[in-house]
Amino acid sequence: MKERKTMKKCYRFFGGFLDAQEKWLNRMAQKGYRLVRAGKISYHFEECQPGEYHYAVEFVGQQGYRSGEEYKQFLEELGYKVFYKNINLNISVGKVRWRPYGKGMGQISTSPGSYNRELLIVEKENDGKPFELHSTNLDKANYYKPLRNAWLTIAALILAFIAWEYVDKGFVSSKIIVLGMAGVLCFIPVIRYQKRISSFMQCSRIEE
Repeated sequence: MKERKTMKKCYRFFGGFLDAQEKWLNRMAQKGYRLVRAGKISYHFEECQPGEYHYAVEFVGQQGYRSGEEYKQFLEELGYKVFYKNINLNISVGKVRWRPYGKGMGQISTSPGSYNRELLIVEKENDGKPFELHSTNLDKANYYKPLRNAWLTIAALILAFIAWEYVDKGFVSSKIIVLGMAGVLCFIPVIRYQKRISSFMQCSRIEE
């Protein structure tokens, strides 16, 4: 009789902090837990050998529904297991969202469709080799550009709202202060991703 594997359920929400989500999934894998399903704020695991699997979290929010599906299928054909994951907590139906950082039809996100499918969690068996979905420095630089632009868009919208609020009220309210702090925090990932882009672009030019 086949032994039934122990299941584990965790609740986490990482939003746009992809590095934190990736590190946490890999820590769980090191402890002997393999991801079997990902909900909006839940992660379902089953027992496995510690370190048997490795995870990468990929941002695909800039892609349209069709190109996102094609990319997911491409990864699965390479032998990876792939899960969709949301980057926000909106659970309503029939939504349409404009994503200015997207490409072409990737600027329009609908539910059902690409809405709440902005991330891919990619799993591969740990063979001791580095897990990289982007092989060249130029590919890595181009991958981080939409991530930088997404955070930059949020920061710009917050700053625009602060300006409107100040013009409307005529003084610095507590709301403006809170929003200002949020805007500053949004610039932290912008700077971090820009540094990565610049580094990979520089390495790419050296390779040429």
